[in-house]
Amino acid sequence: MATRVVCYGLGPIGLSIARLACARSGIQVVGAVDIDPQKAGRDLGELLGIGATGISVSADAATTLRNTRPDVVLHATLSSLAAVVPQLQECIAAGADVISTCEELAYPWSAQPQIAADLDAAARAAGVTLLGAGVNPGYAMDALPVMLTAVCAGVRAIRVLRIVDAAQRRAPLQRKIGAGLTPDEFAQRVHEGTVRHVGLPESLHMIAATLGWQLDAGDDTIMPILAERAIATEHVSIAVGQVAGVRQIARGYVGEREVIALELQMYVGAPDPQDTVEIDGDPPLRMTIPGGIHGDSATAAIAVNAIASIRRAESGLLSMTDIPLVHYW
Repeated sequence: MATRVVCYGLGPIGLSIARLACARSGIQVVGAVDIDPQKAGRDLGELLGIGATGISVSADAATTLRNTRPDVVLHATLSSLAAVVPQLQECIAAGADVISTCEELAYPWSAQPQIAADLDAAARAAGVTLLGAGVNPGYAMDALPVMLTAVCAGVRAIRVLRIVDAAQRRAPLQRKIGAGLTPDEFAQRVHEGTVRHVGLPESLHMIAATLGWQLDAGDDTIMPILAERAIATEHVSIAVGQVAGVRQIARGYVGEREVIALELQMYVGAPDPQDTVEIDGDPPLRMTIPGGIHGDSATAAIAVNAIASIRRAESGLLSMTDIPLVHYW
């Protein structure tokens, strides 16, 4: 039988998820939720450009969940876990498994243990699974490096470098990395917490917990990458000396030894996009994906592909390293 799915959140990522879910055999999209008045009341297919589907987008999540009785909710609204807790609780109460692109949900046990415990208890009581999924966090800088250690007899350290050219990415992401700001504006936004890549510390702790490493210390450093030439995208113009994007590094230590280093360079005009994983182990491993993984399209794919895995997983709040291996189906 087809898996009944509600798409909750129809921003750029949510629409990509919905489009892929509508096209995938074995999935029946039965409802769609978004509070944007420009979307509520319209046919989902109209928003996706695929023709009428008979599914009307609703701003009332509770009623939609009650009327459609989905097996799985594909949730794509906000990065802040605290902000989406009420939404997640609604989905859990409806008896649906949830796959969410909320970055802070990817591994919340270290930074927000009480919220994590509450969500886990609610999901277990309802007999459903709650998963934070995506490309980063959720794959490129955590689940993928962990999978590569499967052939190692021992692992001493993991280093990941992800370089992303943000020029063709969506406007909210370009704003999130500070593109077009002055260095002083960038520093202020970092202080306010509005400019950063959300999820790098979550990736750090996911790796450590999965490999059984008890970290004694960790840090998360955020620096601007300044434009060396004038650059213009569809969404922003960047002058020489203005911020093109962010360089963020999360490190984890056991004693004085650095065991995890995750470096993200995400900026407009990055000349050498890539995803590189290095494992100091037995044997040592190094893997590079030239061009890197496109975060937007890949996030949609991993959210949809995770449906088969989450339906076989145990109840509760889980991470990408807890569920059966996610793959194309």
